[in-house]
Amino acid sequence: MPGSIRGEVGDLFATAVRRKKSTLLNCPSCGSLQVAQVLGDNGGISYVCTTCGHSWS
Repeated sequence: MPGSIRGEVGDLFATAVRRKKSTLLNCPSCGSLQVAQVLGDNGGISYVCTTCGHSWS
C-alpha cells in the first residue's frame, strides 16, 4: 500500500492523458479539432468537420 494517495493516482492520471490524446480527431482537410461523429445512411460511422464542412468515414 502506498504511503500517500498521490502515489496511488499518479499512474492513473498519466494513463488518462495518453488516452485522451489518442482519441482526438483532426480534420484531414483543415486540421481542425472541431469534428462531429455522425451516423451514416447505411448505419456506418462518418465524421464531419464543423469548421470547414469536410466529411469522411
